[in-house]
Amino acid sequence: MNSIRFALNHMCAPSMPIDDFFAMAKLLDVHSVEIRNDLAGNAILNGTPAAVIKASAAVCGMTIISINALQRFNEWNDTRAEEARALIDYASDCGAKALVLVPINDGSGRQDGIRQANLLTALQALKPMLDAAGIIGLVEPLGFAICSLSSKREAAAAIDHLGAQSTFKLVHDTFHHHLAGENAIFPAMTGLVHLSGVSDPDVTIADMRDPHRVLVDENDRLDNVGQIKALREAGYIGPFSFEPFASDVHALEKPAVALKASMEYLASGV
Repeated sequence: MNSIRFALNHMCAPSMPIDDFFAMAKLLDVHSVEIRNDLAGNAILNGTPAAVIKASAAVCGMTIISINALQRFNEWNDTRAEEARALIDYASDCGAKALVLVPINDGSGRQDGIRQANLLTALQALKPMLDAAGIIGLVEPLGFAICSLSSKREAAAAIDHLGAQSTFKLVHDTFHHHLAGENAIFPAMTGLVHLSGVSDPDVTIADMRDPHRVLVDENDRLDNVGQIKALREAGYIGPFSFEPFASDVHALEKPAVALKASMEYLASGV
């Protein structure tokens, strides 16, 4: 089987200037990156023009596989439409291939019937905007109990209902897949996999949160190796992107060293 196609999300080193982040990816022989619109003091929030991002990525031979993310995408209103339009334009102008779509995650919008209707409304509104720009929408269910979209099956059903498989793909996040307790995977509909591990031996699954998400190592409790194997054996050939949120990972002086170790561990396991 071919080697894993790794990618790096800027959350691997959120304080690292984006030029340095691209250079680190190149050093690791990784050619796919995700940029974010939620990093204070860094691109995109600091006003870096899309053309500058595009040029910097080109210098390092990077493909920007996504912008992460349009938040609360399934709470569709005029504000969300404006945010979506701005991010889709930025994605198009910087050469990004996709826009990650993150659902409401505050306990609202979870009622049966309402959440499905809200999801369909948002996807229907986003489809012509994304299609016009040639950008893929990456729907990312979150496994938290309070999330308005935790099921990949439900997301896949909505995409199928709209016949929008060419516009929307799923994000399989190994952390959220484990939390959701949903065994089904959708390799043909998956456009991106997010990788992170939980090594804390004491935290319960119900209490796992973003700050627990570290780089995957031999102490991983989420079975990243098993999830990667299952996806690849089922035909998924897309990128596996590191997305750790733990502060101790963000504080590493040499993140490239830690990332390389995690890549080697995962490659040897699968």
